Amino acid sequence: MASPELKGLVPFSKKSLELIKQHIAKKHDEENEDDDLKPNPDLEVGKKLPLIYGSLSGGMVSEPLEDVDPYYYRNKKTFMVLNKNRTIFRFNAASIFCTLSPFSTIRGTTIKVLIHPLFQLLILISVLTDCILMTMNNLPEWGPALEHTLLGIYTFEILVKVIARGIWAGPFSFFGDPWHWLDFSVTLFEIITRFSPLNLTHMLKVIRTLRILKIIPLNQGLKSLVGILIHCLKQLTGAIILTVFFLSIFSLIGMGLFMGNLKHKCLWWPQGNENETLYNRTGNPYYIRETENFYFLEGEIDALLCGNRTDASQCPEGYVCVKAGKNPDHGSSNFDNLGWAFLALFRLMTQDYPEALYHQILYSSGKIYMIFFVVVTVWFAFYMASLFLGILSMAYEKEKQTASEKTEIEPKLQQTIKALQEGNEAAETKTTQIEMKKRLPTCLSTSVEMLEESTFRHKEEFNKSRKKCPLCWYRIAKAFLIWDCSLCWLKLKDFVHRIIMNPFTDLFIFICIILNTHILALEHYPMSEDTSYFLSIGNIACIGIFTAEMILKIIAMHPYQYFQVGWNIFDSIIVFLGLTELFLASIERLSILQIFKLGKYWPTFRRLILTLGNSLMALKDLILLLFTFVFFSAVFGMKLFGQSYKDCVCRIDKDCHLPRWHMHDFFHSYLLVFRILCGEWIETLWDCMEVGGQSSCICFYMMVILIGNLLILYLFLGCVSSFLSYKDATTEENNEAKNIQLAIASIKKGINYVLVKILCKKQNIQEKTTDHVNDTYVKENISDHTLSELSNTQDLPQDKEKISDTEKNTMTENESQSLMPSPSVSETVPIASGESDIENLDNKEIQSKSESGESKGKIKQSSSSECSTVDIAISEEEMVNEHEKSKHLINDRRRSSLGQISKEYKKGKIWQNIRKTCCKIVENSWFKCFIGLVTLLSTGALAFEDIYIDQRKTIKILLEYADMIFTYIFILEMLLKWMAYGFKAYFSNAWYRLDFMVVIVFCLSLIGKTQEDLKPLASIKFLRALRVLSQFERMKVVVRALIKTTLPTWNVFLVCFMIWLSFSIMGVELFAGKFYACLDQPNGERFSVSEVWNITQCERLMYNESLSWKNAKMNFDNVGNGFLSLLQVATFNGWIDIMYSAVDSVGVEMQPNFENNLYMHFYFIAFVIFGLFLPLSMLIAVIITNFNKHKIKQGVSNIFITAKQKKQYHGLKRLMYEDSQKQIPRPINMFQGFIFDLVTNRVFNAIIMVLICLQAMIMMIESDDQSLQMDLALYWINATFVMLYTVECILKLISFHCYYFTIVWNILDFMVVIFSITGLFLPMTVGHYLVPPSLVQLILLSRIIHILRLGKGPKVFHDLMVPLMLSLPALLNISLLIFLVMFIYAIFGMYNFAYVKKEAGINDVSNFETFGSSMICLFQVTIFAGWDGMLNAIFNSKWSDCDPDKINPGTQVRGDCGNPSVGIFYFVSYIFIIWLIIVNMYIVMVKEVLNIVSKKKTRTLSEDDFRKFFQVWKRFDPDRTQYIDSSQLSDFAAALDPPLFLAKPNKGQLVAMDLPMAVGDRIHCLDILLAFTKRVVGKDAGMEKILSEIESAFALANPFKITYEPITTTLKRKQEAISATIIQRAYKNYRSRQNDKNTSDISTLDGDQDAQGTKEGVCLDKTKEKSSIQNQI
Repeated sequence: MASPELKGLVPFSKKSLELIKQHIAKKHDEENEDDDLKPNPDLEVGKKLPLIYGSLSGGMVSEPLEDVDPYYYRNKKTFMVLNKNRTIFRFNAASIFCTLSPFSTIRGTTIKVLIHPLFQLLILISVLTDCILMTMNNLPEWGPALEHTLLGIYTFEILVKVIARGIWAGPFSFFGDPWHWLDFSVTLFEIITRFSPLNLTHMLKVIRTLRILKIIPLNQGLKSLVGILIHCLKQLTGAIILTVFFLSIFSLIGMGLFMGNLKHKCLWWPQGNENETLYNRTGNPYYIRETENFYFLEGEIDALLCGNRTDASQCPEGYVCVKAGKNPDHGSSNFDNLGWAFLALFRLMTQDYPEALYHQILYSSGKIYMIFFVVVTVWFAFYMASLFLGILSMAYEKEKQTASEKTEIEPKLQQTIKALQEGNEAAETKTTQIEMKKRLPTCLSTSVEMLEESTFRHKEEFNKSRKKCPLCWYRIAKAFLIWDCSLCWLKLKDFVHRIIMNPFTDLFIFICIILNTHILALEHYPMSEDTSYFLSIGNIACIGIFTAEMILKIIAMHPYQYFQVGWNIFDSIIVFLGLTELFLASIERLSILQIFKLGKYWPTFRRLILTLGNSLMALKDLILLLFTFVFFSAVFGMKLFGQSYKDCVCRIDKDCHLPRWHMHDFFHSYLLVFRILCGEWIETLWDCMEVGGQSSCICFYMMVILIGNLLILYLFLGCVSSFLSYKDATTEENNEAKNIQLAIASIKKGINYVLVKILCKKQNIQEKTTDHVNDTYVKENISDHTLSELSNTQDLPQDKEKISDTEKNTMTENESQSLMPSPSVSETVPIASGESDIENLDNKEIQSKSESGESKGKIKQSSSSECSTVDIAISEEEMVNEHEKSKHLINDRRRSSLGQISKEYKKGKIWQNIRKTCCKIVENSWFKCFIGLVTLLSTGALAFEDIYIDQRKTIKILLEYADMIFTYIFILEMLLKWMAYGFKAYFSNAWYRLDFMVVIVFCLSLIGKTQEDLKPLASIKFLRALRVLSQFERMKVVVRALIKTTLPTWNVFLVCFMIWLSFSIMGVELFAGKFYACLDQPNGERFSVSEVWNITQCERLMYNESLSWKNAKMNFDNVGNGFLSLLQVATFNGWIDIMYSAVDSVGVEMQPNFENNLYMHFYFIAFVIFGLFLPLSMLIAVIITNFNKHKIKQGVSNIFITAKQKKQYHGLKRLMYEDSQKQIPRPINMFQGFIFDLVTNRVFNAIIMVLICLQAMIMMIESDDQSLQMDLALYWINATFVMLYTVECILKLISFHCYYFTIVWNILDFMVVIFSITGLFLPMTVGHYLVPPSLVQLILLSRIIHILRLGKGPKVFHDLMVPLMLSLPALLNISLLIFLVMFIYAIFGMYNFAYVKKEAGINDVSNFETFGSSMICLFQVTIFAGWDGMLNAIFNSKWSDCDPDKINPGTQVRGDCGNPSVGIFYFVSYIFIIWLIIVNMYIVMVKEVLNIVSKKKTRTLSEDDFRKFFQVWKRFDPDRTQYIDSSQLSDFAAALDPPLFLAKPNKGQLVAMDLPMAVGDRIHCLDILLAFTKRVVGKDAGMEKILSEIESAFALANPFKITYEPITTTLKRKQEAISATIIQRAYKNYRSRQNDKNTSDISTLDGDQDAQGTKEGVCLDKTKEKSSIQNQI
């Protein structure tokens, strides 16, 4: 914001410096002056000076000027300098520590050099050149000379900056900028290293990489962005501390549970040694070394892990489980001490390769510990990610808001400046014209005016041409690019224009684009010659059509006008690439861009691409900063670890070859950094620690992960924020899209016309037969209605609103009450039109359908033929005659059939009673609970049908009978609802349709069990679990919300599908048929190129059955396989193997070679950026938009909770913002009272918190390989803590009595003490091996939760935990839906993949044999981990991979092969559903964080604030009189809690509130509350509404409020008191003067002077008293 006091550009002189010094000295003398002044953000260093400060003359460029920012020219000794581009440079004017005077010629010269654009360009070129040199491992011959030259340039730059800015003279001196510190340090170290005898070359290479960061201060946008990110880090401080706290706690828990377990391995133990004692079991701390006698699974590097628990992995026969060797993964995966445990937890939090650690723990410790991983990888990782996203999004929105404010102000300033400039120019021209007219004769005045007009016109043309291109280019374009040479050509042009602009032409082109897309998608490998020929002909035809379209459009529009449209330029590029592809066969297919021609005819696609381009332009600085960081990290890693990878390569590769991921050269280092930023870092970290050391590698990786993820998250939020402004472009369409709609509408109109003609002919043929039928039909219809009903049909439009209102009222009553029919309308109204839980949407649809149906039926009676063009108007007389006829017919029927009516009435009454009874049964709450219980039982019964069901005969028989019972119960329920509601209402409700489908599934599964031919029908039983959705309201709410937020995004999903389709087609073109390789079948190793070059050589060697020419399971042989491969790349599961195959590919039917084509990595990098990152942000932005839209529409803060849970939400909010500890009365006994005071003292509580933290810190020093003395010491330390906690518990029990157990935290502490004592003495009774030694420590550690308690630990922890607690209801609802989806897919997996061969991702722990194992597999897929391995195992469907005749013991099922198509559908559908649910979970959590932060920033009051106000009021008004004395008001205000709190001294502020006072100087409670609320809220628009709500709430809470009439106010009473004191003092002075006058008979001159002096003193005192009183007021 610009300062209100605009200061012009004035040269900086000595007088200016003296004025600044005087102003600063004056400021020191006077306090509280200019304290609110802050630097103007528009006048920061590096920004351009706004034009409002005046024009820049030539004499002011590069010269010292007075600072225009009031903050600096009033408070700081600075001046500014502007260059030609009006860029601001600021310098210190003080001469401190070797700083020259600002008026020195040397300093002036260096300043001119420093701010010159060429100098900055020189430094930028030098830095970029240095960056290129740093990417080289081996410099060329001229490399060292160039490095010396660059060092000289950097040294010269530092000297210029030191002279121009001074060494240390303030914030704008050389060392006042941190970037200068970095530059100086690097340059100084390089100079010392190059000219010193010490060999510090390696260190120099590492430190020189810091010079890459010099790019940041050279770009003002990057520099300001770094400042913003640092500010974001400050806001993230609390979240970072909380993350480290939780990581430490979970690390300690992991140490207590898994310490040393990952060293448990299966050791071969011969049968002859069975009688010998094995001292190397898992309990012995002294274990044997690594040996080859361990049991290894096929293809595994590490030995098989085992455990002693029953649910842990067991060793094969001949092997025993011992604690031996080292930990897996080069010894890096373990919980043996705090460091390794912290790294493992950080790995789980970032979800990098978690399935490996997950399997290792379950193998060695047991499946029960899956709970630990669920808590860490789901709850902890999700919460931390949501917290960081919420805080960062808040910071980004704040920055975006400030930027938008600046952009709104700048155009206004520019407009005012332009107006001023134009006014000045107009005034100058008028004065010159007047002077010219005065000087010149009259005959020349006209010529002067003509000359002025021509010059003005030429000036306007020049200004227009200068905006885009020079004027000569327009002349050339007009001469050569606008073709209007002859009349025949113009006629041809008009003819072509009519053809090419016809709507049917655009429709034809659109169809050609779709056909071309299909042709591109049909390519596959292997492909027959006919198919290849057909696709090539189709491609040529499409290219020809697009070429013809371009030529015709150029003819119709002229080249000049044609190339003014962006889409036409894009079309011409596509045509050019297509023709290039046809004529140059060596070039790969370039026509993939033809897919994007759809954007011309697809408004959504065009809008999204336009939004994407705008967002990328807006975020260009952030993208550049991210690229700079990646480049710096790659170079830094290469210089730090590059040589180590070469020297120590044998540690990580048995053949001593560099692995695929290393940092020896720049390209591989860049790829490794990119992989780290994609979340895959732990495997490369293991290799790095082997070659480069643990500490340096971990520090480097943590730097890349933390800073890189911060930049990526900020960029992601920027993209999402830009896409949030997207709106579906249904109204904004271009001409092509409108033409397609016109063409389709014309086609539909033609088809309808033909159909109508055909129908009219048929109707004319059948006129004679239909006339008679229509007459009888009309008469019968009329006879069924009364005259009043028919008359109402004429008044239907008038009564439409009344009918709709009554229908709405009845439907709301049906929703809120049970469907019991009224006795007055029981004979005419159906008993139940729908169930009470039918949604509003469904009811409205039913109503609209029924209304439309009735209206249609009524209109048809009086309407004419559909083919007739003349409407038949029926007169009123004819209508009356028809009504009379129908009335006579009804009377005749009534007379003839009175007996029949009585019988029908009785039957109708019986039927009505039956339906009424059914309705009562269905609406009964006990019936609903029974059906819900049966639904849960029927769903839970599915979990028992695993591969062992045939061995459990009793359970199998029980399940069969249970299925029959469940089926009959659900059929009965369905029949009852049919009877109660009717078919229409039943099948109009989506939930009832779902129930009907589930009943069909029950019946089919029973039929499948009875007949062998229909046995596959029994496998659809997993759909039974879907019935749970319709039985529980929490599930319904979540499903409805998901449908509302995701269904409107189908258009965006199609756009993302097109992007993926283009990448898939590109992958088919690049890699189709190139992933085949000649493999050694037993071990799966690939032959080298020197042994096998292509398929023919492999076939020659196939005499050995172990060889095979085999394709990779994930490939790009067709578009479908390409989509599946891209999905694995998008989820970062199995993408490394796909990338390996692509990089090693040589050609079709060629043997792959190691890293044959390294640059294929760019395909996957491009897909991650443009196919994953940007579409993901696109989708999430649209989902957030729908979420906000429905949240506003429903008027709730969360659309994922029920009405009951809204009350729970407010209860949780109240619980989180107050301490739940109740007030405990102090005991009367002196001893107990003393203990009570001791226990409730804050010092005592602080000591307990210190003990809790100390116990956690002692646990951190524990390790697996510690000595026995250390174990003994830790045991006694734990015993000491148990004793101290026991003493605390006893003291609280003595002082609190029975009130001790009324507080939840005390119950927790009591349980900790009991279990700790039990854990100490239990090993003495049952033995040390049955009780883990860490049991007591983990029990004691549970008290660490007190840190999160309000008032006990840091407040920032409590504030950050509030969003999680408040979003718990919604998260629990969504979690229930996730569990149901996991349950359904687990049962489906048990039915289809239970007998799949165990390899890759399917093993003894993760498989589909049982329900528990299936849930373990699906938990992995839920966190997008390890599903590629499971799919690879399911892909085994050939004889070479599996055995279809394998006998499975205990079952009749044969074979261990999988079903690839079912497996693909299984995993793809599950990933898609879970992704949608998890995205909504993140949105709920992030929105809760933003809501809480926004409420804190806005000055609002909550219910808790008012409740605390009344709690304090009770202390000051114990008798509940609703009044307090005015003297107590100050203490009362100081006793309140923020934000109502008013600290002392506060009497002046309280008086200024002007509170009403009653008799006795008493103030009412409501008046104080209203005044304090008004002070907090301020002059807000909704303040009056808040105050009225407070008054009404107070009146409801206090119905017996004492009415009173205020006699005065606090302000008036203060004024009265002050006036009284003034009057009293004046009267006293008057009386004293009168006394002195009467007593003194003789007055002298000295006496008169003394009296005069006392009078003046009294007057002075009086004036001082008046001024002090006025100040108080």
